[in-house]
Amino acid sequence: MKRQSHHVSFGALCAAALLTLTVHPTLAGAPKKPLKVFVLAGQSNMEGHAKVTAFDHLALDPQTVPILEKMRADDGAPRVCEDAWIAYFNGSDSGGDDAHGKLTAGYGSRRDISQDGGKIGPEFTFGIYMQQFLDEPILLIKTAWGGKALHTDFRPPSAGLYVFNESQLESMAKRGQDLEKIKADKATATGRYYRLMTAYVQRVLQDIKRVYPAYDAQQGYELAGFVWFQGWNDMVDRGTYPKRDQPGGYAQYSECLAHFIRDVRRDLSAPEMHVVIGVMGAEGPVNESTPERYRGLRQGFRDAMAAPASLPEFKGNVTAVLTEQYWDPELDAVAKKLDQVRGKARALRKANEGYPDKEGTISPKAQQEIVEQFRAELLTPRDLEVQKGITNAAYHYLGSPKIMAQIGKGFAEAMRAGLAAP
Repeated sequence: MKRQSHHVSFGALCAAALLTLTVHPTLAGAPKKPLKVFVLAGQSNMEGHAKVTAFDHLALDPQTVPILEKMRADDGAPRVCEDAWIAYFNGSDSGGDDAHGKLTAGYGSRRDISQDGGKIGPEFTFGIYMQQFLDEPILLIKTAWGGKALHTDFRPPSAGLYVFNESQLESMAKRGQDLEKIKADKATATGRYYRLMTAYVQRVLQDIKRVYPAYDAQQGYELAGFVWFQGWNDMVDRGTYPKRDQPGGYAQYSECLAHFIRDVRRDLSAPEMHVVIGVMGAEGPVNESTPERYRGLRQGFRDAMAAPASLPEFKGNVTAVLTEQYWDPELDAVAKKLDQVRGKARALRKANEGYPDKEGTISPKAQQEIVEQFRAELLTPRDLEVQKGITNAAYHYLGSPKIMAQIGKGFAEAMRAGLAAP
């Protein structure tokens, strides 16, 4: 928010001050509101793999043009927020390096935490809209690591140690593996990223001015909300969830997530902190177009993720957001066409292995020409524009800024509703 400066006389200033003290005697001593702090945590989709270079894709849809306008400054560059700040950590030592400053694009996935990765996760639009909703400065604390599971890496203390099931133990015994070593290694890994997450949040809160220089310690802070966006590694883990294709197959995840919510509130001394669960929705809603072998797994896992929000103890203070609603069918259709093009190229390479010694094979250049012709016939002019919005794989929501921006906005809307609830 830009502040305009005005030149007024000293006498006018004195008169205004006197009027303020006369009419509103308590205004000068009115306490400032506590700084609202929001924690964002999870795995790769919380990191965010949507490239900034694909922002233009939002302009192709009238419904997302208003979001794009908030994401960009007047000169077209990514917006730098004046009243939203962020601290981001993805390291292996809670006292290690982090990134912090005014919220802008580039706080998505980073190989080097000190370098702008050119990507966004849900933090960008979450912060933009959350600050707009509250109309006051806010601070985001983001901790995220790709490829991490709730059952082990983020396992909360009250869930206890990871317990191997019978099928896992039998499989390891058949392979002649050292069960005691495996159990010891698992115990070491269990909860490691939960501890890194909570330690980093506490570290930031102990010295907020390091991240947000204008912070006034006398105003204090309120740890107002927590967003959890994770799930892929649990969903695909057939060892931990051996009956995942059956009803209730992911019940362990629901139980562990409920423990996680309780423990995070306890360990961060924020018993009233509102929690938003970003329910895994990569590849869109489960329907007749979903491959049959995946329908039960995807829907079962999504139901398990959302389940804690329905527990009586969490009524009104935990919200589940179905991120499948932000999946882009048009983008998905173009991605599938691109898969066909890649499949055509693979088939040609396989059929022509041994060129030029193998009779009847064609050269790599000729193969490329065939693929390019196939591509030209398959993709429409609209497809060629839309494909620019794809920057990563489907499990990363196609690396789409359009999808990720809507997810961040959706999280902010859910958080606002949760904070306003009695």
